[in-house]
Amino acid sequence: MVLLSASVCGLRRLLAICETYAASHGLVYNVKKSQVMVFGARSKQLEGIPSILLNNCCLQRVRKFKYLGHMLTPDLNDDDDIERERRALSVRANMLARRFARCSQQVKITLFRAYCTTFYTCSLWARYTQKAYNAFRVQYNNAFRVLMGLPRYCSASGMFTEAKVDCFYATMRKRCASLVRRVRGGTNGILRMIASRLDCAYLSHCCTTSGGVVRRC
Repeated sequence: MVLLSASVCGLRRLLAICETYAASHGLVYNVKKSQVMVFGARSKQLEGIPSILLNNCCLQRVRKFKYLGHMLTPDLNDDDDIERERRALSVRANMLARRFARCSQQVKITLFRAYCTTFYTCSLWARYTQKAYNAFRVQYNNAFRVLMGLPRYCSASGMFTEAKVDCFYATMRKRCASLVRRVRGGTNGILRMIASRLDCAYLSHCCTTSGGVVRRC
């Protein structure tokens, strides 16, 4: 359960409503599992925020929180979530290379597409450093090399072309396009209208960042 408010006063009112509802239905919120995060400007960290209470207990303020598998930070920077996905990719790739080393190339390619190209919430990445993004791209390329038993410094674009597998940038473009298609076909009229605008900020991001243009891997 998530409560969002533009002010501390508003958040306190929302919590009061939750406390009243819980008390009338014989429920109790777990304060130890409840936390609060304050979102601020990119370069401005908001300090001195008044305490926020739940059942007369002060909620812990955190600088990082995983919500539905996606890592959130106060400045909405996606570097931590990219690093989370990079490590997960490394684990999956090493597992496949170890367990399926004797399989045919076609089987390995099928496994790579199934386990190493589905990046959870990657289409939401919009604010990150090039260093974090490049590290993830390198991990993607190395995962394919390890699984296929290719030399470490072989051409990434060449090996993906020969195997008829999407390179990193092509994979990211498809994920972004899939999100736009689903939003445009959704039932929320406001989101559908925003996604359909040619000057949509997200579409502009997809077209101007390394995830939205064709570049060498």
